[in-house]
Amino acid sequence: MTENSTATGCANHARAKAGDVGATPIAERLTKDLAAAAHCLKQGGVIAYPTEYCFGLGCDPANETAVRRILAMKERPWEQGLIVIADQTERLRKLIDQEQPELLAKAAASWPGPYTWLLPASAGAAPWLKGNHTSIAVRVTAFPLVRQLCRDSGMALVSTSANRSGRPPLRTSKAVLAEFGAELDLILDERVGTATQPSTIRDAATGRCLRG
Repeated sequence: MTENSTATGCANHARAKAGDVGATPIAERLTKDLAAAAHCLKQGGVIAYPTEYCFGLGCDPANETAVRRILAMKERPWEQGLIVIADQTERLRKLIDQEQPELLAKAAASWPGPYTWLLPASAGAAPWLKGNHTSIAVRVTAFPLVRQLCRDSGMALVSTSANRSGRPPLRTSKAVLAEFGAELDLILDERVGTATQPSTIRDAATGRCLRG
């Protein structure tokens, strides 16, 4: 499936659900339909969705093509790695090395919540997720919309702020549409949460706080 056909399929699904036949090809990608967003993710699409603080760019973490689309959109080097979020710890386990269960237990004690942890990456964790690191950044979110999106799609999600590298994160669907437009397959037209800053990022092995 090509990038263009993915975008068309996601948009058509959202439009059909909404009964909207008059929208422009770009504007029709703006939707409140969570089922359409989940369908888009399962089709290999790239979406923008609200999180606790700002809009995130997301896709199936196992889909290398979709992840590399996000990296290109953000102008972000793959070596930096990405955050993967979920509604439950079980969706993240295959990304995490299980030989140090105490580290995962430390992280899990703070979840669900706005706390991202660097945990030792499993042998199967893809380089397009962990970058050139031996750890991977993961979080179990408390934000209801994202939790439902994970449940409906049956997957964890890549979660990186919706912005070009070096620019402020975007906090409204209209701003995301204006910045990324047709680069995205679908934008969930809902509000972000009430957080005043991005999630904390902490290294579980050293306790060092990298953000927040």
